[in-house]
Amino acid sequence: MNNVILSCAITGAGDTTEKSPHVPVTPKEIADSAIKAAKAGATIAHIHVRDPQTGKLSHDVNLFKEVVERIRESDTDVIINITAGGGGDWIPGDADPTAGGEGTDMQTPEERHEPVGLLLPEICTLDCGSVNFGDQLYVSPADWLRKQAALIKASGVKPELECFDTGHVRFANQLVKEGLIEGDPLFQFCLGIPWGADADAETLSYMRSRIPENANWAAFGIGRMQMEMVAQSVLQGGNVRVGLEDNLYLKKGVLATNEQLVDKAAGIVQSLGKDVMSPADAREYLNLRNPN
Repeated sequence: MNNVILSCAITGAGDTTEKSPHVPVTPKEIADSAIKAAKAGATIAHIHVRDPQTGKLSHDVNLFKEVVERIRESDTDVIINITAGGGGDWIPGDADPTAGGEGTDMQTPEERHEPVGLLLPEICTLDCGSVNFGDQLYVSPADWLRKQAALIKASGVKPELECFDTGHVRFANQLVKEGLIEGDPLFQFCLGIPWGADADAETLSYMRSRIPENANWAAFGIGRMQMEMVAQSVLQGGNVRVGLEDNLYLKKGVLATNEQLVDKAAGIVQSLGKDVMSPADAREYLNLRNPN
Protein backbone atom coordinates (compact mmCIF):
# COMPACT_ATOMS: atom_id res chain seq x y z
CA MET A 1 0.00 0.00 0.00
CA ASN A 2 1.55 3.27 -1.14
CA ASN A 3 -0.63 5.61 0.92
CA VAL A 4 -1.58 5.56 4.59
CA ILE A 5 -4.96 6.05 6.23
CA LEU A 6 -4.68 8.60 9.03
CA SER A 7 -7.29 8.49 11.80
CA CYS A 8 -7.81 11.18 14.41
CA ALA A 9 -9.43 10.16 17.71
CA ILE A 10 -11.04 13.45 18.63
CA THR A 11 -11.88 13.35 22.34
CA GLY A 12 -12.09 9.87 23.88
CA ALA A 13 -13.66 9.10 27.23
CA GLY A 14 -10.85 9.62 29.72
CA ASP A 15 -10.56 12.26 32.44
CA THR A 16 -8.52 14.57 30.23
CA THR A 17 -10.67 17.69 30.02
CA GLU A 18 -9.06 19.20 33.12
CA LYS A 19 -5.59 18.46 31.78
CA SER A 20 -5.93 20.36 28.52
CA PRO A 21 -8.22 23.16 27.32
CA HIS A 22 -8.02 21.73 23.80
CA VAL A 23 -10.00 18.55 24.55
CA PRO A 24 -13.42 19.12 22.97
CA VAL A 25 -16.48 18.52 25.14
CA THR A 26 -19.71 19.80 23.58
CA PRO A 27 -21.07 18.35 20.32
CA LYS A 28 -20.16 21.58 18.53
CA GLU A 29 -16.60 21.50 19.89
CA ILE A 30 -16.20 17.82 18.94
CA ALA A 31 -17.56 18.38 15.43
CA ASP A 32 -15.49 21.54 14.92
CA SER A 33 -12.35 19.71 16.03
CA ALA A 34 -13.11 16.80 13.69
CA ILE A 35 -13.56 19.24 10.80
CA LYS A 36 -10.26 20.99 11.60
CA ALA A 37 -8.52 17.61 11.81
CA ALA A 38 -9.95 16.65 8.41
CA LYS A 39 -8.77 19.90 6.87
CA ALA A 40 -5.32 19.21 8.34
CA GLY A 41 -5.29 15.87 6.53
CA ALA A 42 -7.13 13.28 8.62
CA THR A 43 -8.80 10.53 6.61
CA ILE A 44 -11.03 9.34 9.49
CA ALA A 45 -12.52 11.07 12.53
CA HIS A 46 -13.08 8.69 15.46
CA ILE A 47 -15.93 9.97 17.62
CA HIS A 48 -16.79 9.68 21.31
CA VAL A 49 -19.14 12.11 23.04
CA ARG A 50 -19.08 13.74 26.47
CA ASP A 51 -21.62 15.21 28.84
CA PRO A 52 -21.58 18.93 27.93
CA GLN A 53 -22.01 19.89 31.59
CA THR A 54 -19.44 17.63 33.25
CA GLY A 55 -17.07 16.70 30.44
CA LYS A 56 -17.38 13.05 31.45
CA LEU A 57 -18.12 10.11 29.16
CA SER A 58 -21.65 10.03 27.76
CA HIS A 59 -23.63 7.46 25.78
CA ASP A 60 -26.39 9.90 24.82
CA VAL A 61 -27.46 9.04 21.28
CA ASN A 62 -28.66 12.61 20.73
CA LEU A 63 -25.15 13.91 21.38
CA PHE A 64 -23.73 11.50 18.78
CA LYS A 65 -26.47 12.60 16.40
CA GLU A 66 -25.60 16.27 16.77
CA VAL A 67 -21.89 15.65 16.22
CA VAL A 68 -22.46 13.53 13.13
CA GLU A 69 -25.00 15.95 11.65
CA ARG A 70 -22.68 18.92 12.20
CA ILE A 71 -19.81 17.14 10.42
CA ARG A 72 -21.98 15.99 7.54
CA GLU A 73 -23.66 19.39 7.11
CA SER A 74 -20.25 21.09 6.96
CA ASP A 75 -19.55 19.37 3.62
CA THR A 76 -16.15 18.36 4.99
CA ASP A 77 -14.99 15.10 3.46
CA VAL A 78 -13.99 12.81 6.31
CA ILE A 79 -14.88 9.22 7.14
CA ILE A 80 -16.85 9.01 10.40
CA ASN A 81 -15.97 6.24 12.85
CA ILE A 82 -18.26 6.07 15.90
CA THR A 83 -17.21 4.26 19.04
CA ALA A 84 -19.33 1.25 19.89
CA GLY A 85 -17.30 0.43 22.99
CA GLY A 86 -20.08 1.87 25.11
CA GLY A 87 -20.34 1.25 28.82
CA GLY A 88 -17.93 -1.51 29.77
CA ASP A 89 -16.19 -0.14 32.86
CA TRP A 90 -16.37 -2.46 35.87
CA ILE A 91 -15.02 -1.67 39.33
CA PRO A 92 -15.85 -4.24 42.05
CA GLY A 93 -17.71 -2.77 45.02
CA ASP A 94 -15.83 -2.64 48.33
CA ALA A 95 -18.66 -4.14 50.35
CA ASP A 96 -19.80 -6.60 47.68
CA PRO A 97 -17.28 -7.48 44.95
CA THR A 98 -20.08 -9.14 42.93
CA ALA A 99 -21.74 -5.74 42.51
CA GLY A 100 -20.32 -2.81 40.57
CA GLY A 101 -18.86 -0.09 42.75
CA GLU A 102 -18.47 3.63 42.17
CA GLY A 103 -17.32 4.33 38.62
CA THR A 104 -18.92 1.21 37.12
CA ASP A 105 -20.62 1.96 33.81
CA MET A 106 -22.11 -0.98 31.91
CA GLN A 107 -24.19 -1.23 28.73
CA THR A 108 -25.64 -4.21 26.90
CA PRO A 109 -24.54 -5.04 23.33
CA GLU A 110 -27.78 -3.53 22.05
CA GLU A 111 -27.16 -0.29 23.95
CA ARG A 112 -23.56 -0.11 22.71
CA HIS A 113 -24.79 -0.51 19.14
CA GLU A 114 -27.61 2.06 19.36
CA PRO A 115 -25.79 5.15 17.97
CA VAL A 116 -24.27 3.04 15.19
CA GLY A 117 -27.60 1.57 14.15
CA LEU A 118 -29.25 4.99 14.19
CA LEU A 119 -26.58 7.08 12.47
CA LEU A 120 -24.98 4.50 10.17
CA PRO A 121 -21.41 5.82 10.05
CA GLU A 122 -18.99 4.26 7.61
CA ILE A 123 -17.01 2.61 10.44
CA CYS A 124 -17.56 1.75 14.09
CA THR A 125 -15.27 0.18 16.65
CA LEU A 126 -15.66 -3.29 18.13
CA ASP A 127 -13.47 -3.84 21.21
CA CYS A 128 -12.49 -7.49 20.90
CA GLY A 129 -12.23 -8.59 24.53
CA SER A 130 -12.05 -7.72 28.18
CA VAL A 131 -8.87 -6.22 29.64
CA ASN A 132 -7.45 -4.68 32.80
CA PHE A 133 -7.70 -1.02 31.80
CA GLY A 134 -5.65 0.88 34.35
CA ASP A 135 -7.29 0.32 37.74
CA GLN A 136 -10.59 -0.87 36.31
CA LEU A 137 -11.76 -3.73 34.13
CA TYR A 138 -13.15 -3.18 30.65
CA VAL A 139 -15.78 -5.89 30.19
CA SER A 140 -16.59 -7.24 26.73
CA PRO A 141 -17.51 -10.97 26.98
CA ALA A 142 -17.29 -13.24 23.95
CA ASP A 143 -21.03 -13.84 23.63
CA TRP A 144 -21.71 -10.10 23.87
CA LEU A 145 -19.17 -9.46 21.13
CA ARG A 146 -20.76 -12.06 18.86
CA LYS A 147 -24.13 -10.39 19.38
CA GLN A 148 -22.67 -6.94 18.76
CA ALA A 149 -20.78 -8.11 15.67
CA ALA A 150 -24.03 -9.50 14.25
CA LEU A 151 -25.77 -6.15 14.84
CA ILE A 152 -22.95 -4.28 13.11
CA LYS A 153 -23.00 -6.73 10.20
CA ALA A 154 -26.75 -6.25 9.74
CA SER A 155 -26.32 -2.46 9.71
CA GLY A 156 -23.81 -2.50 6.84
CA VAL A 157 -21.26 -0.54 8.88
CA LYS A 158 -17.65 -1.78 8.78
CA PRO A 159 -16.30 -2.81 12.18
CA GLU A 160 -12.84 -1.70 13.24
CA LEU A 161 -11.58 -4.60 15.36
CA GLU A 162 -9.87 -2.93 18.30
CA CYS A 163 -7.29 -5.18 19.93
CA PHE A 164 -5.74 -4.11 23.23
CA ASP A 165 -3.90 -7.39 23.77
CA THR A 166 -2.81 -10.45 21.84
CA GLY A 167 -5.81 -12.55 22.92
CA HIS A 168 -8.07 -9.96 21.35
CA VAL A 169 -6.44 -10.68 17.99
CA ARG A 170 -7.23 -14.36 18.45
CA PHE A 171 -10.87 -13.63 19.18
CA ALA A 172 -11.18 -11.16 16.29
CA ASN A 173 -9.90 -13.90 13.99
CA GLN A 174 -12.55 -16.21 15.45
CA LEU A 175 -15.27 -13.69 14.58
CA VAL A 176 -13.95 -13.71 11.02
CA LYS A 177 -14.01 -17.53 10.91
CA GLU A 178 -17.59 -17.56 12.18
CA GLY A 179 -18.70 -15.25 9.37
CA LEU A 180 -19.59 -12.37 11.70
CA ILE A 181 -17.10 -10.07 9.96
CA GLU A 182 -17.68 -9.55 6.24
CA GLY A 183 -15.16 -8.54 3.61
CA ASP A 184 -11.53 -7.73 4.36
CA PRO A 185 -11.29 -7.29 8.14
CA LEU A 186 -10.03 -4.01 9.57
CA PHE A 187 -7.86 -4.21 12.69
CA GLN A 188 -6.74 -1.47 15.09
CA PHE A 189 -3.91 -2.36 17.49
CA CYS A 190 -4.31 -0.25 20.65
CA LEU A 191 -0.90 -0.20 22.30
CA GLY A 192 0.49 1.07 25.57
CA ILE A 193 -2.71 1.10 27.66
CA PRO A 194 -2.08 -0.20 31.18
CA TRP A 195 -2.32 -3.21 31.29
CA GLY A 196 -2.64 -4.28 27.70
CA ALA A 197 -0.05 -4.86 25.00
CA ASP A 198 3.15 -2.79 25.02
CA ALA A 199 3.68 0.03 22.53
CA ASP A 200 6.85 -1.18 20.86
CA ALA A 201 8.01 -2.49 17.51
CA GLU A 202 8.21 -6.11 18.63
CA THR A 203 4.64 -6.23 19.95
CA LEU A 204 3.32 -4.54 16.82
CA SER A 205 5.20 -6.97 14.61
CA TYR A 206 3.76 -9.95 16.48
CA MET A 207 0.17 -8.70 16.41
CA ARG A 208 0.20 -7.86 12.71
CA SER A 209 1.70 -11.30 11.98
CA ARG A 210 -1.37 -12.99 13.49
CA ILE A 211 -4.09 -11.44 11.31
CA PRO A 212 -5.49 -12.76 8.01
CA GLU A 213 -3.60 -11.98 4.82
CA ASN A 214 -6.50 -9.95 3.44
CA ALA A 215 -6.80 -7.78 6.55
CA ASN A 216 -6.07 -4.07 6.76
CA TRP A 217 -4.60 -2.75 9.97
CA ALA A 218 -3.55 0.32 11.89
CA ALA A 219 -1.92 0.90 15.25
CA PHE A 220 -1.56 3.66 17.79
CA GLY A 221 0.38 4.30 20.98
CA ILE A 222 -0.67 6.48 23.85
CA GLY A 223 1.15 9.41 25.43
CA ARG A 224 4.74 9.93 24.37
CA MET A 225 4.59 6.77 22.24
CA GLN A 226 1.99 8.24 19.88
CA MET A 227 4.36 9.56 17.21
CA GLU A 228 6.81 6.69 17.63
CA MET A 229 4.02 4.25 16.81
CA VAL A 230 3.03 6.37 13.80
CA ALA A 231 6.51 5.78 12.44
CA GLN A 232 6.56 2.09 13.36
CA SER A 233 3.15 1.49 11.77
CA VAL A 234 4.23 3.09 8.51
CA LEU A 235 7.53 1.17 8.49
CA GLN A 236 5.69 -2.11 9.08
CA GLY A 237 3.11 -1.44 6.36
CA GLY A 238 0.09 -0.25 8.32
CA ASN A 239 -2.13 2.75 8.88
CA VAL A 240 -1.92 5.24 11.73
CA ARG A 241 -3.95 7.04 14.39
CA VAL A 242 -3.32 10.13 16.48
CA GLY A 243 -5.56 12.48 18.46
CA LEU A 244 -6.37 13.86 21.89
CA GLU A 245 -8.05 10.63 22.96
CA ASP A 246 -4.61 9.05 23.12
CA ASN A 247 -2.16 11.89 23.77
CA LEU A 248 -2.42 15.54 24.85
CA TYR A 249 1.02 16.82 23.85
CA LEU A 250 2.62 18.02 20.64
CA LYS A 251 5.99 17.73 22.34
CA LYS A 252 7.17 17.75 25.93
CA GLY A 253 5.42 20.56 27.81
CA VAL A 254 3.43 21.77 24.78
CA LEU A 255 -0.28 20.94 24.71
CA ALA A 256 -1.63 19.97 21.29
CA THR A 257 -4.78 20.40 19.28
CA ASN A 258 -6.11 17.57 17.15
CA GLU A 259 -5.21 19.35 13.93
CA GLN A 260 -1.63 19.85 15.14
CA LEU A 261 -1.28 16.15 15.90
CA VAL A 262 -2.67 15.28 12.46
CA ASP A 263 -0.27 17.68 10.78
CA LYS A 264 2.70 16.24 12.68
CA ALA A 265 1.69 12.66 11.89
CA ALA A 266 1.23 13.50 8.21
CA GLY A 267 4.74 14.93 8.19
CA ILE A 268 6.11 11.66 9.61
CA VAL A 269 4.19 9.66 7.00
CA GLN A 270 5.57 11.80 4.20
CA SER A 271 9.12 11.70 5.58
CA LEU A 272 8.96 7.91 5.26
CA GLY A 273 8.09 8.08 1.58
CA LYS A 274 4.30 7.72 1.69
CA ASP A 275 1.34 10.07 1.70
CA VAL A 276 -1.97 10.27 3.55
CA MET A 277 -4.91 8.67 1.76
CA SER A 278 -7.91 10.87 1.00
CA PRO A 279 -11.31 9.93 2.49
CA ALA A 280 -12.65 9.20 -1.00
CA ASP A 281 -9.79 6.83 -1.80
CA ALA A 282 -10.04 5.17 1.62
CA ARG A 283 -13.77 4.52 1.16
CA GLU A 284 -13.00 2.67 -2.06
CA TYR A 285 -9.96 0.91 -0.63
CA LEU A 286 -11.84 -0.34 2.47
CA ASN A 287 -15.08 -0.96 0.54
CA LEU A 288 -17.12 1.19 2.90
CA ARG A 289 -20.84 1.83 2.66
CA ASN A 290 -21.92 5.08 1.00
CA PRO A 291 -22.59 7.59 3.83
CA ASN A 292 -25.24 9.29 1.67
